[in-house]
Amino acid sequence: MNNQAARVPQIIQRDGYVEWENIWIPLADGRQLSARVWLPECADTNKGTITSVPAIFEYLPYRKRDGTAPRDESTYPVFARAGYAGVRVDICGTGESDGVFDDEYSPRELADGVEVINWIAAQDWCDGNLGMMGISWGGFNGLQIAAMRPEALKAVISIGSTTDRYNCDIHYKDGCHLNSNLSWSGVMQCYAYRAPDPMLVGERWKDMWLERLEGSKLIFDEWLTHQRFDDFWKHGSIGQNYNDVEIPCLVISGWADAYKNAPPDTAENLPGVAKAINGPWVHKYPHFAYPHPRADFHKEALRWWDRWLKNKENGAEELPDYRAYISQNVRPSCWREYEEGRWVQEQHWPSPDISNQSWYLNADHTLSLTAGVSQELSICSPEDTGTECGEVFALKPDAETPGDQRIDDAGSLVFETGELDDAVEILGRTKLSLNVTIDAPLGNIAVRLIDVHPDGVSHRVSYGVLNLAHRNGNETPVKMVPGKAENVTVVLDEAGYRFLPGHRIRVSISTAYWPLIMPAPYHVTASIPFGVDAKLSLPVRKTSTAATDNRDEVDMPVPDNSDPLPHYKEISPSSVDRWVRKSLSKNETQYNVEEDSGETEIPEHGLRHRYLRSENWTINPDTPDGATARSSWTCWMSRDDWSIRLETEVLMTMKADCFEISGDMKAFEADQQIFIRTFNKTIERDHM
Repeated sequence: MNNQAARVPQIIQRDGYVEWENIWIPLADGRQLSARVWLPECADTNKGTITSVPAIFEYLPYRKRDGTAPRDESTYPVFARAGYAGVRVDICGTGESDGVFDDEYSPRELADGVEVINWIAAQDWCDGNLGMMGISWGGFNGLQIAAMRPEALKAVISIGSTTDRYNCDIHYKDGCHLNSNLSWSGVMQCYAYRAPDPMLVGERWKDMWLERLEGSKLIFDEWLTHQRFDDFWKHGSIGQNYNDVEIPCLVISGWADAYKNAPPDTAENLPGVAKAINGPWVHKYPHFAYPHPRADFHKEALRWWDRWLKNKENGAEELPDYRAYISQNVRPSCWREYEEGRWVQEQHWPSPDISNQSWYLNADHTLSLTAGVSQELSICSPEDTGTECGEVFALKPDAETPGDQRIDDAGSLVFETGELDDAVEILGRTKLSLNVTIDAPLGNIAVRLIDVHPDGVSHRVSYGVLNLAHRNGNETPVKMVPGKAENVTVVLDEAGYRFLPGHRIRVSISTAYWPLIMPAPYHVTASIPFGVDAKLSLPVRKTSTAATDNRDEVDMPVPDNSDPLPHYKEISPSSVDRWVRKSLSKNETQYNVEEDSGETEIPEHGLRHRYLRSENWTINPDTPDGATARSSWTCWMSRDDWSIRLETEVLMTMKADCFEISGDMKAFEADQQIFIRTFNKTIERDHM
């Protein structure tokens, strides 16, 4: 229906705060961005005398109306009762905001963000002091906008974010092409171009939607075009100049997240006050993340805001540089509710209590503190090695996290200690130095650090990958010369882990890690001399052998509320499944994901929403040529007799010299198709 009238946005008096359902923030060029606002009662503009308060700004494309509503409602009322305004803004072209989405962290997005900060600071309910907060996208642009130094922005809390958009995001990793590059483009292809809510924008909802659809592009095209660390990825990578970020930053992530490298990286390199936390968590806010133990994020955040936005002397600047959860005895499982371990603190980062300990990978497949006789071994992994990899970033503690590594070890060179007499505790990034020869100009190396339990169950502690053409850097890759040995170093992700007595430490090396990374164009054999030339550097903590030593432990309170998210009306249940299928007759392996969010109705305004995700990855174990990937999404929205549906699909076929990509978008009002667009492009491989 086109006769959808907008209702007057509600001003809702809550228990201890006021909520503005929707306001419009004007931009200089005439566009308006949509925002949801929570205010302390003292700042309510409808009550006469106003007390101005600091504001917390979060800026996302994930739709405040439905997408992030549950987590917003778990946090901003807490902030409002503590004397802060919360302002949750939809990025241009998303949610109810004007315009057309262009790309992640685009110059326009960041410039709009600065303009929004200035607008908020000028409101009579704001005292001119702002903080930025967010996870993932909002964590990224919080740091990026901080680097632009708007005067009113005084502090940042950044969760699940990065300082390096090329190596530590969802696109590439040390020159390897991550599967999440395609899968997340599929997410955004559907999420970014959905319709606004007619209840807020009125009859113009359809014109706004058609403008978005007509202005749409195949998002994956841009991301795949830039296969090396060029200016496209340097934009928004604050690691290019850490000194740009002068304000205090609290950076948080988790071991089951892709963004675990950012907290210690910022603690080490930002010039101002920077504090870091890494928990055991997936890609979620710490107060409702899995696996447990959770952390009281609200308490942590309010201490940060009180110090830097209200100038309260509460010791926030004296916190340890780095607080980390040291996991231990972790077993792969279908659902990881809790992770055994303890919290520790490093008052200074880098820590003087961590030393790099050298271990050697020997030709007898041992991992030892002493180097054995040098001898060359070779590995040509089946191209489907890696199916227990999990997701690049896990959102749930289920099969999105890595499975039992023994399956992937079948296609790998494996090196292992004996049973440990004493615990070995690490905190930091493990590095493996090798001298590698391959029989082709391009190839990948994957390295996994594994905790082997006494019964043989194997948990992946950390991993690293390297496109060998990127062995000397990501800006100007150089092909390998077949048959010529090169010294390379594979840097694994940050980890905090305690290998217990009776367990064994394993290092596994493979030339494939599918479907986490896309295959090189050749079925590569790597030859590597083991012994003195194959050295593992473990970041060992000095306290690791003292099981009863708790001087470095830190108290991290858990939240009082174990179920902080609101529960909306369930219309249909959610479901998820992922499986691997091997066709012996076709010699083909498939990796599949099917996920249905279920249909949910938000009681206060009656909007129903649902999404369906379907992904498929195929490869021949004997050749990378012709491997395929598909990401399909369907999103529904409805209320009463109004409904819309958007169907999107992104596909890729990998050839020896190129990536053939395609996609389509179909939009429906009720069941009537109102828009269709198809995309096709061939993109040349660039040393990948």
